[in-house]
Parts: sequence; C-alpha cells; structure tokens
Amino acid sequence: MSLFTRSRQPLDTAEGGADSEDDTGGMEVAGEASGATEEADSASGAGAETGSGAGAETGSDEGAETSPGAGAETGPGAGAETTSGEGADSAEAVAAEPDEGAEAAEKADGTEETAGPAERSDSPPPGWFGWRRRYPRTARGVTMGTTVLAGALVLFALLVPNRLERLGPEAFFRLPAEGILLAGLLLAVPPRSRRLMSVAAGALLGLLTVLKFVDMGFYSVLARPFDLVLDWILLDDAAEFVRESFGRTGQVLAVVGVIVLIVAVLVLMTLATVRVTNLMVGHRAVATRTTLILGTAWITCMTLGIQIAGVPLATKGNADFVNNRIEQVQAGLKDGRVFEKQAAVDAFAKTPPDQLLTGLRGKDVLFTFIESYGRVAIDDPAMAPQIDSVLKEGTNSLKAAGFQSRSAWLKSPVTGAGSWLAHSTFLSGLWIKNQQRYRSLTTSDRATLGSYFRKTGAWRTVGIVPGVRRAWPEGKFFALDHIYDSEHLGYNGPYFSWTPVPDQFSLEAFQRLEHGKKNRDPIMAEIILASSHNPWSPIARMTDWDELGDGSVFHQIKKEGTDPKEVWKDPERVRTEYRHAIEYSLHSLTEWVERYGTDDTVLVFLGDHQPVPTVTAGSTSKDVPVTIVARDPKVLDKIADWNWTDGLKPAENAPTWGMDRFRDRFMTAYGPRGD
Repeated sequence: MSLFTRSRQPLDTAEGGADSEDDTGGMEVAGEASGATEEADSASGAGAETGSGAGAETGSDEGAETSPGAGAETGPGAGAETTSGEGADSAEAVAAEPDEGAEAAEKADGTEETAGPAERSDSPPPGWFGWRRRYPRTARGVTMGTTVLAGALVLFALLVPNRLERLGPEAFFRLPAEGILLAGLLLAVPPRSRRLMSVAAGALLGLLTVLKFVDMGFYSVLARPFDLVLDWILLDDAAEFVRESFGRTGQVLAVVGVIVLIVAVLVLMTLATVRVTNLMVGHRAVATRTTLILGTAWITCMTLGIQIAGVPLATKGNADFVNNRIEQVQAGLKDGRVFEKQAAVDAFAKTPPDQLLTGLRGKDVLFTFIESYGRVAIDDPAMAPQIDSVLKEGTNSLKAAGFQSRSAWLKSPVTGAGSWLAHSTFLSGLWIKNQQRYRSLTTSDRATLGSYFRKTGAWRTVGIVPGVRRAWPEGKFFALDHIYDSEHLGYNGPYFSWTPVPDQFSLEAFQRLEHGKKNRDPIMAEIILASSHNPWSPIARMTDWDELGDGSVFHQIKKEGTDPKEVWKDPERVRTEYRHAIEYSLHSLTEWVERYGTDDTVLVFLGDHQPVPTVTAGSTSKDVPVTIVARDPKVLDKIADWNWTDGLKPAENAPTWGMDRFRDRFMTAYGPRGD
C-alpha cells in the first residue's frame, strides 16, 4: 500500500513535478503519473498498480532512481494502468512461477533492499546518461526551458498566418479558439485516449504549419494560396526554376533544405504538443482554471469585437483556414466538369476555312508575348517615367517608319508566374486558370488562333519559344508547323539566369530562319520574349544587330551584369532590375519592327501576366498591356470600334477585357465583314 499511497501525492509541487519529469527525460512521466492516479481509483486489480513498473508511474524520484529499470514498465502487468483483467492474468503468472511471484510481492511491499554497488553499476545511469544527477539544477533549467519552447512552438502553430505580409508581432497576441478547445478536450479524455489525441493534434498542427509555409511561398510568387488539388505539378516547376537560376547545386540544396524543414516541423510539433499536454495533466487544477478563463475571455472578445492594432484579439483562424481548404478542394474537383461544358462552345467551329481571317490574308501576323510585362510597369510611380519614355520613343520611331499602333488592357488569369496558362487563355479563348484546365485543353480538339490560321491553308505557322528546353508535345496542340526552341535558334551565348536566349537574338533568329526568307508563304508566328523573366538578373542589353553573330557577344555582357543573389536581398533593386528587363524587351521588339517590318507586318504584342508581388508591391491587379502594330491602315481600321488608345501605351481608362475574350473578338474583326 505504500507505493499506491505515494502515487496519490499532489503533483503540483515544484520539486516533485520537475524531478519526476527529469528522471524520464521529459514531461511524459509526470503526465502518466497523473493518469495513473486517475485510473488507480477505478482499477479493480490493485496489485497491478504496485508491480515492478509502478515506480515509473508514481512520479517520485525515489521509485525512479532505485528501481533497476529506472522507471521502466517491467512488472507482470507492464505498467500502472493494468486493469482488473490484467491483474487476474498477473495472479495466474504468480501461481505458475512461485519464485518470481515472491520476488514481485517483496517489491510490492517495499521490502526489497536497495541494490548494492555492483548491482547498481550494471544498471544504466538515470536521466540523460547520468548528466542530470551530476548537474540537477542545470538539468532542471534545461527541462523548464524545453517546456517553454514547446509551448511557444504550439502557440506559433496556432497563430502563424499564411502570408508573409501578415507575419507581424500583432499576429501572435491573440486568443486561438482551436487551442482553447483542444486544451479542454485533452484535460477531459481518459489518459490512453489523451496520449493518442495529443500525438494526432501535434501532427495535424505540423501539417497545417507546413501548408501555411507553402502558402507564403505561393502568395509571394503567384499572389494566391497553394491549391491542394491542382498545384502539385508546380512544385516540380519551382525546382526546375531554381536549377536554371542558381545551378544544380543550388537546386539540390534547396530541395534537401525543404524536405528537412518539413520533417523537422512535423516531428517537433508532435513532440511539443505531447510535452505541453503532459504539463497540463501534471498541473490539472491550474490548467483547468486557465482554460476556463481563456475560453470566457475568447467569447467576450469575439462578442465585443476587441482588436489590437487592427487585428481581432479572438481568432478562429485555423478553423477558417481548414474550411477554406475544404471548399477549395471541392471546387477543384468540380472545376473539371465546369470547364468541359465551357470548352464545348466555339463560335467559329463550323465556319468554313475560306471565311476565316479574310481581313488578314497575305499578312504576317506575329503574336508576341513579353514575359511579366504587367500594368505595374506603366502605372507604378517608381517605374512609370522610364517605361513611359521607352513607349513614347517606340511610338514615335514606329510612326516615323510608317507604322501605327493601338493599345488597351487584358486581364490575365494568373499573376507572378504561370505564363503557359496565360498563353493558352489568349490563344484558345478559354479561361485557363489552373494546370488541370491546361491539361484538359491541350488534350482536347479545341481550336486556337494557330489552328484557325492553319485551317485556312493561307499561312505557315511557326513558334519561337526560347524558354522551351525539352520536349514540348503541347506544340502540336497549338497547331505550329515548326517550333524553334532554345536549342534550334543558333545561339551559342550564355544563359541569363532563367533566360536561355536574349530577346534581341530570338527576334534576329526569327528573321534569319523564317521572316527574312524570299518567296515564302505568309507567316503566323507565336513568339515568346523571355528576357524579362524572373529573376531579372543579370539582364542582356541592346547591341548592334549586325554584330549579334552566334550570340557569343553576350558573354561579356553577362559578365558586366548584376548578381541575382545580391539583387534579391533588396526589394527596391529587384524592382529596378525588373524595369530594366522590360525596357530591354520593348527596345528589342520595336527596333526589330523598324528594321525588318513591312507593309504586310501585323504585330500583336502583350504581357502574359503581372510580375511577382515583390515588384507589384501589394497590387492585386492582373491587368497587362496589349498592342496592335501595323503599317497598313486597313488593319487598324477594322478595330476602330474597340476604342483602344493610340500608341504603344494604353491610357489608364482604356478598355479592359478578359484575356479569354481576345480570340473571338480578333477573329470577328478580321472575318468576312472585313473584306
């Protein structure tokens, strides 16, 4: 009865609770001791409570430090939580083996003598390989510090937002409803269920924390959260981008670092939750009162709408976060059916070939995308003066060469990244906002602008896609007769971070390979200008067109460029380099038109999406400029009713269309009525 009586001693004392915890290397023993106390009142086999493993469950230093197993559950019942049935099994074992039964009874009565020196030397040193016994005060401090860190980690998981701009001190001075509710549940359930619940809760908090970190990255690049259904393929694209920007070593280090971080978060969050749970159970009375007080405070703050620095003091952010993800998953699963219905509608599907694009017969039509050329480049006060100068200069120089231009705005389905989604939206007339839609589109028979140009039989369709460095089966879907990727443009110069071929060289290669040939058919070309692709460092600069050669001239230009690792330490430098990249792309394109454009040249150029939030500085706009340039006045006369702005720069109040609306409007304007 002496051990049973000792196990019922209060655990709230500073000495007893700390020592018990230290002897087992953590708070778990203290929690289990309390659990054992609860179960002792209901267990019918009291003998099982006093077996050789009972010392581990009592939370006393004496039992833990004198038993051979240092608190291990070595008795016949394998622990202090033995039920009445287990006690019966133990009694049968004693009857079968009298010597072992006598030894167990002797231990239960507390009459077993303390092991001698020789016997103690064979036992493992208690508590952190004996270090705790030699330095008890330091060990107690480490234990207390670890407990505080565990609590801070759990609180961090409950309160951390999923966006970097919200990651301020005010975010952590709140009352999380989920934490208060979880504490109440853990205090109420039985010990065995409590252990399972604490592990499960810790793992769930770890998963939520990882997902919030992923969201931070997606918001930083794409200005939206991670989609649990549709975005997994983008992780591979992100790894590829890191490799192309920082090399293979940088990619490996980044991937390994991410994996280690994820595992560490899951493991540490689980351990922290278990430790905090054991602390609450070891101080049940205090924990219960605190939980009730915090619950009352949460209800009061939520009812009165109390805020600190504009942030509500009472929050249920994790519940809202999970609910939003559930809705997101449901929407993602339904989106496929919605898109299938939208893709089935095509106003020109039954139009005879001889009635398609009649207003452009004999013209070279060039659809050119400028990477990341967004509205911010024109509207942002820090960039507007320089970009405005480039656009004004381009408008005047093109006008001097006999060209006129009209400009407006298109709303892209994406921002920050995802160029292929914008390209396919523009060319297909469908809103391609995610990878699932893109896959459905490129495996369907939906006609694109390229398809209709090819269907007429009046154009040769080609693609200048320097950003493509491997097999691109989607090229067949876009109806391109010939594709020139980065390996087939004749470029022998260096990469500029992600960009394989500078824009000026890509356009010169198009002139050499297709546009400049004599006695050819009219061309419809899809041209991707990639020099303004993130990370915008180093950037190519304009050089004499006659000196481009095979691109070797760019080696020296790259050496004189900036280092992306240095640039990205300062957001303002990032914005400056972005502006320089857009200036370079615009100069490349307008100079090419001046140099090689003819009466039959029709250029449509646009941005594919806004740059990353580091550049847009909080803007939520998805608008990009779009411009049509032609020397033949009849070409622009056909779109007079569009009310676009004269010149290369769209007015602030110029028309804004969804990017998916361009295809049908373009084909209508240049259809049979244009003859």
